[in-house]
Amino acid sequence: MSKLHLVFGGRVSDPRTLDFDDLSSIDIVGVFPDYASAEKAWRASAQRTVDDAEMKYVVVHLHRLLQPDLLAPGV
Repeated sequence: MSKLHLVFGGRVSDPRTLDFDDLSSIDIVGVFPDYASAEKAWRASAQRTVDDAEMKYVVVHLHRLLQPDLLAPGV
């Protein structure tokens, strides 16, 4: 199984949290087969909005959600 990763972002009310203001305007960057390509996409998206402190992009480890029994340190 691929270790799928989702990259998305949007406007947050507080940059220290993941409280996205408007879920209908979430920017879904894409789903990636490995962390390296997800991180590259995350960096590009975050860099594009670096001057907007209320924009936040994140990487979600979808493989951990799909197979929670495989959770282990270093996975």
